[in-house]
Amino acid sequence: MKAKKLLFGIFGIGLLASSCYTEVILEDDIIVGSPFNTDQALQSYDLWYVDINATQGNGEIPFLQRAFTLSFVNGVVFANNNIAGIGKTGNGLGIDVGSYGTLSGIVDIAHDLDGSWTFDVYAVNNGTLELYNRRTNTSYFLDGYQRRSFDYDRLFYENIDYLLQEFEAWEKTFTSEVGAVNEFDEENFLRFFPDSGGYFQSSVDTPGTPIPNLQWDYEGQYRVYDTNDETLKTLTLDYDYLGNDYFELYVIDDSTVELYHVASETVYEFTGRGFVQYLKSNGKLGKMRTKSTREKMNVERKRKM
Repeated sequence: MKAKKLLFGIFGIGLLASSCYTEVILEDDIIVGSPFNTDQALQSYDLWYVDINATQGNGEIPFLQRAFTLSFVNGVVFANNNIAGIGKTGNGLGIDVGSYGTLSGIVDIAHDLDGSWTFDVYAVNNGTLELYNRRTNTSYFLDGYQRRSFDYDRLFYENIDYLLQEFEAWEKTFTSEVGAVNEFDEENFLRFFPDSGGYFQSSVDTPGTPIPNLQWDYEGQYRVYDTNDETLKTLTLDYDYLGNDYFELYVIDDSTVELYHVASETVYEFTGRGFVQYLKSNGKLGKMRTKSTREKMNVERKRKM
């Protein structure tokens, strides 16, 4: 057994309000509470953000790799497997993906697609839980938020690659009047492919063209970079045989991104079209998240905010 503390009962994460009697047993540095208090800990926050970069171990648990957030509500497990629509789908909790039951410091999750999984539940601190699966020797770390205070900026910027891939196309819906004329002015649609090593296409078709009718004129490799600023990502579009474009990349909301073309000082807004919703009923399960391997670009923000 791992030499960490299961903090439940009166040692729970802010759960002193319970009037029920709980027997707490201290053994081998493990504080074990009742099944009731394990469930109470899981329900103490509306949303648990799955911090995929904090994962420990070499195993993979499919539904945790897909989920951006989990919620535990009276025996039902909810998940947000999409970034787009988060905060709205299922009143913010996402979709029903299974059920759960609790034992003393343990949660058994029966996922509708991925089957049954058992986790030891550890309280890392006042707002973080560790779910440890012994079968795979893997730990996932969940950061708790109430819906009203959920950190959407963190979710968007840590997972911006996945947001770009959740739409069949991105349509240019705004171009600033300020900025030098450049070739990217002519490109009105972009699309970014998952599982393709950073492949993108662009189109010069007229705005409003239906997605099935788009002709993709250019293609190449794209890459998103981290910077020293957590709210600044940069994007390069490396066109096959045609050079490249460099942008500062900003998230406006869950279906709108802003590209600041540094060379011309032009601001573009793109809106997602053809949302690909990951539901268990349509066979679209969502892309497995992995630890971020984005390179860091040592640049300073050029756009004047």
